[in-house]
Amino acid sequence: MTRQDAGPAGAGGSGGSDDDEVRPSSLGELIRRQRELAELPMRQLAQMVGISNPYLSQIERGLRAPSEKVLGAIAENLQLSADLLAAHTGDPGAPGANPVHAAVEADPDLTRSQRQALVEMYETYREVTRARRRRPGAGGTTPGAGGTTPGAGGDRADL
Repeated sequence: MTRQDAGPAGAGGSGGSDDDEVRPSSLGELIRRQRELAELPMRQLAQMVGISNPYLSQIERGLRAPSEKVLGAIAENLQLSADLLAAHTGDPGAPGANPVHAAVEADPDLTRSQRQALVEMYETYREVTRARRRRPGAGGTTPGAGGTTPGAGGDRADL
């Protein structure tokens, strides 16, 4: 592996990642990436979460699936939304496991709290849109319109 663009955040990481190409595709990969962005050694995060270092390593490599309790503790210690991590526990097509989350989580210019707020707001907007589409005659967007009409009557009241 060559180090073409190590970048400021990835100098001490596990190497071999192209920031433009790599997006977390699994829960373990997301956890590893966020741990590295937080500059936490695996041993330290495992201790903070209350699990063994080998168990955290297995989670990050996708060999073991964490319990909800462990997932919540990991999210709390990485200052992430537990919902974001839970969305990555299913298959890649599961709701919430999408490129928008990956882009927000991968942005080194955002703080952890900004990332969490953006993801939570995004998911709230998605939930509202899905609910409006399920209600017949609720004044939602017309099918195929893309739903990109900001400020359309009543949108703020639905939030």
